[in-house]
Amino acid sequence: MVRKFKLLHQIRAFMIDNQTINRLSDKINALLPPGLQQAKSDFDARLKSLLQQQLSNYEMVSREEFDIQARVLARTREKLEAIEARLKELEKSPESPSD
Repeated sequence: MVRKFKLLHQIRAFMIDNQTINRLSDKINALLPPGLQQAKSDFDARLKSLLQQQLSNYEMVSREEFDIQARVLARTREKLEAIEARLKELEKSPESPSD
């Protein structure tokens, strides 16, 4: 169980959406001198493009897709636990006589 949570945590660590890219780009842009306003907009567009290209090399998913898969995993886990509980019940019960 702990292993599953570690895996989910690792997956979340690699999820980056457009908002995150925009915030990172804005922080970098804020470091530019005020006199470079014209170059700043060009730099912003190029930086976003570069970040998206580099991050596309990783197998990332959108937050929405991650949430959907997390719900699917939770439902699957619940079904598995129910099946395991039922199996334990069947293993405890005496075998029924065969005809």
